[in-house]
Amino acid sequence: MTAVGVIPARLDSTRFPRKILAPIHDKPMVAVVAEKAQKSEKLDQIIIAVDSEETMDALKPFKLNVVMTSSDHRSGTDRVSEAVADEDAEIILNIQGDEPGLDPAILDAMVDKLNDPGANMVTVVSTKISPEDILDPNVVKVLLDENETAVSFTREASDWGSAGYFRHVGLYGFTKETLNQFTQLPPSESEKAHSLEQLRALDNGINIHSVITDYPHYGIDTEEDLMRFVRNG
Repeated sequence: MTAVGVIPARLDSTRFPRKILAPIHDKPMVAVVAEKAQKSEKLDQIIIAVDSEETMDALKPFKLNVVMTSSDHRSGTDRVSEAVADEDAEIILNIQGDEPGLDPAILDAMVDKLNDPGANMVTVVSTKISPEDILDPNVVKVLLDENETAVSFTREASDWGSAGYFRHVGLYGFTKETLNQFTQLPPSESEKAHSLEQLRALDNGINIHSVITDYPHYGIDTEEDLMRFVRNG
């Protein structure tokens, strides 16, 4: 099946303004992510979905596939949906633009999972989770069932037991039909209460299958995160 990866690239960011254009070795961070994604063996195309002419101009030197999308989208998933509306693709991956350490093998595993019968939505979870992460509300935790399907997502520590915790990695994959279904649904009450978009899927009976990795998943949320990545990268 034809698979497309989309990087939603909103310029404004609350904790780290304009972080998608923050330089990493003389390239905007989102360009670094796109070049990592292009190394995927299973994706046929990578699209960067932007919302500003400034971002469009900043990416012109890198010969990437950049499309303009509305600045009014309430989520990255809505931006992804607009970007692929006219694409003849059966599998769509939503790739975060603040993950310059992205492992393209994870994207391949997501595509493979979505090629399985009955898997219409997939996300990535990591076994790399510390006791501090479990207590940190900024780290989203995932509980899986015996079929490696998500049962719950939480920001708080819960009574799942240490064996039940996986760290959520904010990568999503959809069949195009499921992406269209998801974006037409209104935000659910639990989604709004916990600021977790994926709860909309669970609240509406959409199963979220998982790709389990040992990926550390430390995205760039602050300038300090960026400095640490550049220093260690």
